[in-house]
Amino acid sequence: MSERAIQKNSITEGVIWKQLLKFFIPIVLGTFFQQLYNTVDAIIVGQFLGKEALAAVGGGTGTVIGLLIGFFTGLSAGATVVISQHYGAKDDEKISKSIHTAFALAIAGAIIITIAGLATSERILIAIGTPDDILPLATRYINIYFAGSLFVVIYNMAAGVFRAIGDSRSPFLFLVAGCVTNIVLDLFFVGVIGMNVEGAAYATVISQAVSVLLAVIVLKKKQDSTKLVFRQIRFDVPLLKNMLAIGVPAGIQSVMYTISNLIIQASINSFGTDTAAAWAAYSKLDQCYWMVVNAFGLAITTFVGQNFGAGRIDRAKRGIKVCMGMASGTTIVLTAIYLLFGDYGLLLFTTDRGVIDIGIEIIMQIAPWFISFVPIELLSGAIRGAGKSLVPTVILIFGVCGLRIIWLLIVPFVMPTLFGVLASYPISWVISAVLFIAYYLKGDIFMEKRRAA
Repeated sequence: MSERAIQKNSITEGVIWKQLLKFFIPIVLGTFFQQLYNTVDAIIVGQFLGKEALAAVGGGTGTVIGLLIGFFTGLSAGATVVISQHYGAKDDEKISKSIHTAFALAIAGAIIITIAGLATSERILIAIGTPDDILPLATRYINIYFAGSLFVVIYNMAAGVFRAIGDSRSPFLFLVAGCVTNIVLDLFFVGVIGMNVEGAAYATVISQAVSVLLAVIVLKKKQDSTKLVFRQIRFDVPLLKNMLAIGVPAGIQSVMYTISNLIIQASINSFGTDTAAAWAAYSKLDQCYWMVVNAFGLAITTFVGQNFGAGRIDRAKRGIKVCMGMASGTTIVLTAIYLLFGDYGLLLFTTDRGVIDIGIEIIMQIAPWFISFVPIELLSGAIRGAGKSLVPTVILIFGVCGLRIIWLLIVPFVMPTLFGVLASYPISWVISAVLFIAYYLKGDIFMEKRRAA
């Protein structure tokens, strides 16, 4: 790869906050449009088809999708770290082999997800207590989604490749095109020809296919070691092992997160359809914050990965501090917006007063604690960027997933209320944040690189 090509996307030089912001903005905008896929489904379905359909395409349905797709999203994070480190080191051969190994992994993962999703989705929906009036709608929606999961998995991997080489703008543009397609098709399938929730599912799958097509076209037109060549898509065993060493723990973490959320969803469902619909609507608003903090996490992962590969350890550490400050300030502003204007956001999804009142209660109990999640997301991303994935996984499985599950097993006996269920979020976030800060301050996540130097 030419020195000019490296410098174009490299984040190993320049003013740190500017490089992070330049990388962060396209990620957060792209994630915003990605979230719009399901959010638009929820808005159009909720307004045209009612609260039962709204609950069917949100809440538990999204959690079940996350259970199966989340593991392979974790694997794509492993691929992103490996590619970014080789990109920072300017190793053309390994950059090319890593990218083609990543796509081979995505194809294999998509096949597994499709089979597993179609075979288990209805049983999982039943297991989490999906209300009877929602179950048929939710099952139809989720089966169509899993049938088209090939596009979801391959797009996530392609976006990870672009981010690894410092290009967060291209995935944003692909998602804009996909989101516009989704809005148009949602309105046509649901609003014009009345296809019910199936129309929303088909719109989502087709729009994701558009994003994948654009991503593949751009990668195929590359003229350097990042070029995608179909006949070269195969596993390079050593690189695959490195990706799995980072990606499997991240995938397990995602699955554990989702399992804990499934248990929460089951608890939410026990309060009835109004609460399930309120939770579905809140979840869509909630995603607006998580896409921001997740974008900071993705930015610092690639920043640390490239600088780690280039041997610029001090710059990586400074980047972590700067990113932490940027994420904390943004979180404070967004929390205030949620607390002051959250009820207006809920009106996007439903006009049912009972549902809105429950949604406001949920916002007031969870939003003030968003700040405690900042060190969790950023430090786990930074640690993975340095090639260490096991420690953040262990902390999150214990601090978030384990404690949350234990809490939810106990709370029905001591606090059988919605407040009792929701309290599992701040409790698990605070404990996990303390563990991450302690590990980062006492350990040296860059120790192996220092020894090699």
